[in-house]
Amino acid sequence: MSAETYRYIGKASPRKDAWDVVTGAAEYIDDMKMPGMLHGKVLRSPHAHADIVQIDTTKAAQLEGVKALLTYKDVPDWKAGLPEPHQRVMDRRLRYVGDAVALVAATTPEIAEEALDLIEVEYEVLPAVYDMDEALKPDAPQLYEAYPKNTLPSDCPLFGPKSLKDIVMGDVEKGFKEADYVAEGTYGYENIPNPLPPEPPGAIVRWDGPDRVTAWGSAQCPNIMRLKMARVMGVYEVRVIGAHCGGSYGSKIEPWLVFLYAAALAKATHRPVKLYLSKEEHFSTYTLRLGSRIHAKIGMKKDGTLTAVSGEWLVDCGAFSNMTQAMIAVGCGELQMMMNTCRNWNLTTKTIVTNRNPSDAVRGYGGQELKSAMLPLWTGIMEKAGLDPVEVFKKNYVRPGDGYYWRDGKWYTCSGKDYTQAMENGARVFGWNEKWKGWLKPTAIDGSKRTGVGVGIHGNADAGEDAAEADVRLTGEGSVVLHCCVAESGMGERSSLCKMVGEVLQVPLERISITEPDTLINPFNLDLVGSRGTYAVGYAVTDAAEKAKDMLLEIASKKLEAPKEILETEDGYVYVKEKPDIRLPWRKIISHVRTLTGHGLKDP
Repeated sequence: MSAETYRYIGKASPRKDAWDVVTGAAEYIDDMKMPGMLHGKVLRSPHAHADIVQIDTTKAAQLEGVKALLTYKDVPDWKAGLPEPHQRVMDRRLRYVGDAVALVAATTPEIAEEALDLIEVEYEVLPAVYDMDEALKPDAPQLYEAYPKNTLPSDCPLFGPKSLKDIVMGDVEKGFKEADYVAEGTYGYENIPNPLPPEPPGAIVRWDGPDRVTAWGSAQCPNIMRLKMARVMGVYEVRVIGAHCGGSYGSKIEPWLVFLYAAALAKATHRPVKLYLSKEEHFSTYTLRLGSRIHAKIGMKKDGTLTAVSGEWLVDCGAFSNMTQAMIAVGCGELQMMMNTCRNWNLTTKTIVTNRNPSDAVRGYGGQELKSAMLPLWTGIMEKAGLDPVEVFKKNYVRPGDGYYWRDGKWYTCSGKDYTQAMENGARVFGWNEKWKGWLKPTAIDGSKRTGVGVGIHGNADAGEDAAEADVRLTGEGSVVLHCCVAESGMGERSSLCKMVGEVLQVPLERISITEPDTLINPFNLDLVGSRGTYAVGYAVTDAAEKAKDMLLEIASKKLEAPKEILETEDGYVYVKEKPDIRLPWRKIISHVRTLTGHGLKDP
């Protein structure tokens, strides 16, 4: 089918949730209420590094309406972190400004806030360290006794025993000898704040039994959140339901601390607890992007071919590591894609803890952190050589048949596309050849003003590497239900998936519904991460729709006494392609007492 003949794809249509969003009917986590629900609040550390010497909660506990008050002494001993759990939900040692000192659950948010003011805490303030190089010094303040020099292990168990933590191959000394140009330097991509989507993170957690938990939340990824909670809490049966998510930008993949604070309070009170960050908390205490600093040396030939890359990548994960090692693995893989003509590497990494806010995923997931630190060094050597950066990027970016080590440490051969034409088209539409006059030469001069142009590069290899499943169910009434665990975080992905189903089945969009992002009722999907929504999830969805359609035509062929191959479906009817007057409605094919369900799978 050509793009021109699509019925829905590429055509403007109202989003499935548009009416609810613009009228205020869409339920965000702050809108949600349930019987007996309590409100949770967090007392946060004013110090970047301190020990709790004494904490007195007597006055706060006596306040009418307070139903639970937890400190490090009585909170469940849940731990998170990679490669092994090292960070308690609450600890006596406080490691960043905003770290949790106490949790309160009360009948109203106002009472919970008042209770926080009544908690008396004596701190022993400790020296803090905020810079990675300073954190590595022998006399630096130590955040964890188990990790000397504030350096965490670099392994990532999620990606297997050979997870990528360094890029070492070839002979870098030989590569530098072959180079016409060599550049060396230290560059950083640091102090990047949380992207601050409009809605702060929040969750409601309810215990349905000693080993059963249901959680609602403004989380981008319900299934990842389910896996995280189950692992940290040691609870097998965890159900996560995604509310409307008011933006994420990758920062709400797993807001696990918010969920676990609510879970601890719900466990203590035997009632559902909502914990919703204020915008101030979101701004000042929530997780940040990784800090990235690289000291590296690059060798390049006159034609732009890279001959050697060596150096060390320091990664600041803040107070503790949640996804850092996984992001390092992805970043090392993506750097090879960007600099793929190089076959001589010795790039090592270190994961460092400091007393800044903890880090977690943000859009870019490791690749942006590493490449943004490496690009100034690389473009500096391009300037030395007087080469057009667009041409250098084209020359070096991975092509089909090229190889690289990916996140699991295995060697992969690229089976994707050659992006040369895309780069050339982008440069042409932008007018690069006309506007770029050379390094540090202005495109235009207007009095004291100088106008210049620049170019960067980013690429992603993980769009299809994780599993996605979906079910498409057809009813006798001519309606379709898409079972797919996809949370809506602003970009309209749920509507896009419905359009794919509509395209396969040629059903009006108003007849297609999609289930809530509930991990209990939907098949597995690794959620909207790594730019995989349209590609990987869409593949599973269209696969399911095709299988459901095949079942429909198989039954129709018997009723119409016609080969399945000459049948088609449109608007709730099945008809003979060459004789469209010969047709049957779905209700006479499926009947009112049956449904047909196709199961779709995108294999990694």
